Amino acid sequence: MIPRYSRPEMTSIWEPENRFRIWFEIEAHACDAMAQLGVIPPEAAKAVWERGRFEVERIDAIERETRHDVIAFLTNLAEHVGEPARFVHQGMTSSDVLDTCLAVQLKQAADLLLADLDGLLAVLQRRAFEHKATVCVGRSHGIHAEPTTFGLKLAGHYAAFDRARDRLRAARTEIATCAISGAVGTFANIDPRVEEHVAAKMGLAVEPVSTQVIPRDRHAMFFSVLGVIASSIENLAIEIRHLQRTEVREAEEYFAPGQKGSSAMPHKRNPVLSENLTGLARIVRAAVTPALENVALWHERDISHSSVERVFAPDATIALDFALARLTGLMDKLLVYPEAMQRNLDRLGGLVHSQRVLLALTQAGMSREDAYQAVQRNAMRVWQENADFLDLLKQDTDVARHLSADELTALFDLGYHTKQVDTIFQRAFGPHGSTGSP
Repeated sequence: MIPRYSRPEMTSIWEPENRFRIWFEIEAHACDAMAQLGVIPPEAAKAVWERGRFEVERIDAIERETRHDVIAFLTNLAEHVGEPARFVHQGMTSSDVLDTCLAVQLKQAADLLLADLDGLLAVLQRRAFEHKATVCVGRSHGIHAEPTTFGLKLAGHYAAFDRARDRLRAARTEIATCAISGAVGTFANIDPRVEEHVAAKMGLAVEPVSTQVIPRDRHAMFFSVLGVIASSIENLAIEIRHLQRTEVREAEEYFAPGQKGSSAMPHKRNPVLSENLTGLARIVRAAVTPALENVALWHERDISHSSVERVFAPDATIALDFALARLTGLMDKLLVYPEAMQRNLDRLGGLVHSQRVLLALTQAGMSREDAYQAVQRNAMRVWQENADFLDLLKQDTDVARHLSADELTALFDLGYHTKQVDTIFQRAFGPHGSTGSP
């Protein structure tokens, strides 16, 4: 991932230094286990820990000749360990190191992403409670539907990211497995207890059946979860983009002093952050299909998955980390305009109350078909004539036979539409959801 969309803590997980450090720990812990089992001398295992070193530049130089990254690493390690290095990597195969390392890296990445989600959830909860009673129009198909509150909008997004956190926790558990099973995964040349030892030391679970690689359905699930999180990011980002449109302007990204919106038009205030998030979501989702395709490997292993993962594992996690942080900052400083929300709510002369009038007419004895026709013909006049919906209903003789003017006026109470907000907040935020504060 390019530096523009990268944050140092996540990027460092994918740096060669971290990767080779994990490789070293895998090999050294394996030596400890083999020493305990009497397979190698204890002093050899001790020497690996005491003398073990590596240099990224030296490994790269060796790999240019060997064309094999694990052999290059082991060669460089042996240059430091000396004669006892002949006991390193006993009975192991490259995938034991590579796949176990990838599991550790994805676990590390998941921990950062979980922290990102916690930060975003805290901001969404705070802003949802802040605007719990801020009435605005709800839209379906982009058209005014019925009143809601801006807090309810945010509560819905909070619930989505809360589900995302649960899914990511499960994906973290599923991806965190260790394979030290040797060629084709039979443990023919290495004791399964070595795998158990390394797994415990690296904070991983033992892979039940690893063939020669960890099964890629685990990785497919992990990156699918990242893709869903990215889609939830885009879902909120596109809401902000729509609300910031000039004709709507109910909410707006914070525009800092000195910030410029356009090289040509000095008046512009563009939703650049949420547009950027929409693009980043595409990058993360782009990893899902290759991850699914990586599940199907030849027999006990091939390396068709390897090149793909070397690209999309860093890119997807780095991009998602950046996107979650950017979205958190966007929502923290989001400008909200309740007056504009009210103006937009009033723009259609009360049409947002049409369903309540329809239901009242049916309760008063009118058939649903007749009630629908009566309400709709008056609603269409509002669209066409910019008239007031309540006035038209009061003048309609069919409606007047069933509902008085006062009864009709009472049906236009906004409070009717927000009476269950506490219930929904309690569902989203738990027992304190109805108290009015996080």
